[in-house]
Order: sequence, then structure tokens, then C-alpha cells
Amino acid sequence: AAGDAITRALLVNLTSMPLASSSSGFLYRLNPQLGTMERTTESFGSFFVERALTAGEGRASFGVSFFTRGFNRLGDLDLRDGSLVTVANRFRDEAMPFDTEGLTLRVRSSSVTLFGSYGVTDDFEIGAALPLMRLTLEGERLNVYRGDPFLQASGEASASGIGDIALRAKYTLAQAGAGAFAVAGEVRLPTGDEENLLGTGEFGVRVLGIGSLERGRFTLHGNGGFVLGGISDELNFAGAAAVAVQPRVTVSGELLVRRVSELADLQLVSAPHPTIAGVDTFRLTPAPGGTTLANVVAGVKWNVEGTFVIGAHLAFPLVRHGLTATVVPTIALEYSF
Repeated sequence: AAGDAITRALLVNLTSMPLASSSSGFLYRLNPQLGTMERTTESFGSFFVERALTAGEGRASFGVSFFTRGFNRLGDLDLRDGSLVTVANRFRDEAMPFDTEGLTLRVRSSSVTLFGSYGVTDDFEIGAALPLMRLTLEGERLNVYRGDPFLQASGEASASGIGDIALRAKYTLAQAGAGAFAVAGEVRLPTGDEENLLGTGEFGVRVLGIGSLERGRFTLHGNGGFVLGGISDELNFAGAAAVAVQPRVTVSGELLVRRVSELADLQLVSAPHPTIAGVDTFRLTPAPGGTTLANVVAGVKWNVEGTFVIGAHLAFPLVRHGLTATVVPTIALEYSF
């Protein structure tokens, strides 16, 4: 049960996580009075939350983002201090178990994601994202009997390669003044190595509704949608606020919420020991129902020169479900032309 839960949590975190937004930092529209293209917003947008407007006809952007994170918790259990007990035996007249088996794990994932988008028309945009991933894992299984520890097994492994490629499309349905509404779709291709936890092995489809309010230096964005296929069906909601504190610098804050149907927390469930009278055996089993994941993201985008933008942000988990890291730093580079 512990192995299955950790595997599924890894796949949820590594293969179905939101990728960098396909929206370009620079949005352009034709000014009919001047007959020239001009920027429609002063903000460079958010990191994960999509904006309703596209980059503009004939406008393209590409970029790369990098992050690394060390997972330190599985739900409420610390992966590194031995508190992840998988099996325990306890006499019913004693308060503490006399025999336990536990895991210590050190799990780290790193990813370089290449992404790009192209404005087919002023209202229609296509894009793609290619994640390159590396996963490392080290662990030990420790048995403690009547206070005496015994190392049962230890091991380490690593894997690297292409993750599941994402193909995207976005269409702006309506625009009135500073507000706009769009729909977007994303297909995840099963290009990652499923056996080495780099891919889900299944197609996934994401459908998204996008609303934006972009007024001068201030922008608000809201996303809501669902995912079918992949590692799990899910509902997702996200919101972002960004402000251009000066012409070349934008700061943003984002909230990402996902309801994942196939991710469950672990719980110890007891049953009478099959051969020893008066002893209960506790084993890890998945809790029923899905799990809600929530993260907050805070970051800054800096227009170094021309249309070259450097972004950096930190992501923090708001709830302890699945595998979590205390903080996830990310650096992204983007160029529009």
C-alpha cells in the first residue's frame, strides 16, 4: 500500500502537474487608428494561470523553465525521520507497538521544460511544452523490535528522460474593454517512461475556461476546468493577480487548487494478527475518496531588454496531501518575437 501510494503520488506530482503558462508576456493588437501594432497590457502575466488574450496574429514566444524539489512529506508523515511506519504489531494491553517496520526516503525531482506558443490569429493561439525530467530516490527499510533497530534493506535509483509532452490551443471568445473570456484545451501525450515514473502511459485531456481583467498595470485572471485521463481525473481552479510595479518589472501571486480523484492519503488500519493471540497488526492502506491539492505561488518577472523576460517564483503547499516539498523554486526565461 505504501509503495502504491508513493508511486501514484510521484506520478501525480511529476506527470500531471500544471506546466508553465502558454501565454506570452507580451500581448499585441493592431491599433486601427494608427495602423501599427501596440501592446495591450503593461503586465507580463502570471506563471501558471492562463490569461484570456492571446499574443496576437503572427506573434510567437518560446521559453524554458527549470525547477528542482526535494519531497520531504507524504501526507502528514515525514519521509526522512522514520515516522513513515508501514507495519506495526501491538499487544492489546500495551500502549505502544513492540514491532514496527518503517521507511526513510529521499526523493528529488528536477525538470527543464521547453515551451512555446504562436498566434495563428488575434483570437487563436497554439502551443506546446516538452518536459525533460530527472528523478532520484534513496531509501531504507528499518525494523524495530522491542527498541532494537535492524536495517532490513536499502537502495537507490535514478531515471531521466522526456516526460509527457503537452499540446495546447486557446481561443478568445469575447473581449469587451478590459475584460476577456477564452477557452483552452491541452492534450498530454504518453511520451514519458511509465516504468521509471517519468510518464503516465495514458493520454490526458484538459479543458479550461479563462477569464481576465487587464486594466493598465493591474491584471486579474481566473481559470476553471477539468482533466480526463492521464494518471487521474481531476477538477482544477486557479486565480492570479499581477501588477506591473514599473514598466520592466511585474510581480504576481497565484493560487492553484486541484481535486485529484485517484490520489488518497494513507492511514494505518488494524486487524487481529493471524497467528499471535492478543496482538493487532496495523498496516498502511489508502483512505477512501480523492484528495485536494493546493499551492500558492509568488514571483517576479523582469524584462531585461527588448522582449526577453526572466522570471523567478516560489511555490508553497497549503495542504499536506500526497508528496509535498517545503518550497519549490523555479527560474524561467522567455523570448517573444
